[in-house]
Amino acid sequence: MNGYTANIEKLSLENNNFRKVLYTDKNIQLVLMSLLPHEEIGEEVHDVDQFLRVEQGIGTAILSNISHSLADGSVIIVPAGTKHNLINTGSEAMKLYTLYMPPHHRDGVVHKTKSEGEADTTDEFDGKTTE
Repeated sequence: MNGYTANIEKLSLENNNFRKVLYTDKNIQLVLMSLLPHEEIGEEVHDVDQFLRVEQGIGTAILSNISHSLADGSVIIVPAGTKHNLINTGSEAMKLYTLYMPPHHRDGVVHKTKSEGEADTTDEFDGKTTE
């Protein structure tokens, strides 16, 4: 394994895709996300743990029906099985990155829009890793 290094802040701020998987190994996955103004991820529950960090924007994280304000630098930890949603409440794109532990999406996936991501029925992690 070679691992992965990058300027995650720069990559996050430059990303305009709803979802872009950067790196996947058998235990962890790094994904960039960008939410348009007033867009939300949508209420969901994963069977994996998730860490998210907001690099730009303001919004709300809802974890188990409890709202939390978000701004640049905010961190959200979502344990497996937790109902959650992220909502961009601002007038500019919310830029963030997330770590799934273990991986949740297929390696290399890029969804330009939320609707493209929702329509992708082959999105789930298939065991293939970056390296």
